Amino acid sequence: MPDTHALVSDFLNKLKKRKIEGSKAAAKLTAELLRTVISQQRLPNTNQAAALIHAIKAIGEQLTAANPVELAVGNIVRRVLHIIREEDLSLTTASIGGLNLQALSDDEDNVDRDDQPVLSAAAVAAAARSTLRPPALQTLIEDVSHSAAIHHSSSSAGDSEEKTKSTDKNSRSRKLKHNVIETVNELIEDIATCHESIAEQAVEHIHHNEVILTLGSSGTVIEFLCAAKEKKRSFRVFVAEGAPRYQGHTLAKELVARGLQTTVITDSAVFAMISRVNMVSHYFNCLYFHVCVV
Repeated sequence: MPDTHALVSDFLNKLKKRKIEGSKAAAKLTAELLRTVISQQRLPNTNQAAALIHAIKAIGEQLTAANPVELAVGNIVRRVLHIIREEDLSLTTASIGGLNLQALSDDEDNVDRDDQPVLSAAAVAAAARSTLRPPALQTLIEDVSHSAAIHHSSSSAGDSEEKTKSTDKNSRSRKLKHNVIETVNELIEDIATCHESIAEQAVEHIHHNEVILTLGSSGTVIEFLCAAKEKKRSFRVFVAEGAPRYQGHTLAKELVARGLQTTVITDSAVFAMISRVNMVSHYFNCLYFHVCVV
C-alpha cells in the first residue's frame, strides 16, 4: 500500500507549485487522495465517524492552505466530510431500527407468556412441600453440579457476548469505510463525466444564427459549444482574449479546430459587443467542478 503521508506531501507540492491546472483535475485528484486516506485510516472501536472526520479535516486544511485560489479542493474536502456524516447517520438509523424490531419481538414474547395457563392451588402446595423437605445427599450433589454448570454457561455466555460486541464494532467500522469509499467513487465518476452531462443541455439553450460571447479557457465551454454544433446548430462565437494570460486565444484555437466560427476580441471590446450577443457562455467553480452558465 502507498504511504498516505508521501501521497499527501506530493499532492501539496503540486498544489503549491501550481502544477495542477484546472478545477476538474484538482477536484478529481483531491477526491482520489481522500479516498486513499479513508481506505488506510485505522478507526477506533468507538466514534469511528468522528475519527475519520478529524483525519480528513486535518488533511483538508493543508490542501486548502497550499493553494487557496483553487476552490475546488476545499469544495471536495467539504463534500467528503458530508458523505462521512451521511453514511454514519444512515448506519446509526439502521441499527436503531434493528433494536426497535428486537424490542417489538420481546414484547410479543411477553404477551405469549401472559397467555400461558396459571398453576392450580394443589400444584402450588405440592411444590411448596417438596421445597420444605430436607435435601438428600443425591440432591446436594446434583445441585452443586447444576450450579457449576450454570456458572460455566453464564461465563461462556458473557465471553460470547463480549466477542459479539467486538465483532459488531469491527463490522460497523468496515461497513462505514466501505460505504464512504463507494460514495466517493461515485463522486469521482461524477467529476469525470460532468462535461458530458452539461453538454447534453446545449441544444436546449443554443439556437440557429445566434451570437455567443465567452471568455477564458474551459473544457466545459468547449464541449458545450461543440455539442450544439454536432446537432447542426449554426452560430458564431466571440471570445474575449482574457489579458494578461490570454486564455481566450487558447480557447479560440480549440474552437476553430473543432470547426466553429470564432472571432477573438479584446477585453475592452466586450462592452461594444454585449448588445449584439444573444448569449454569454461562461463557467465558474461550483461544488466540485466547472459549471457552464449561459
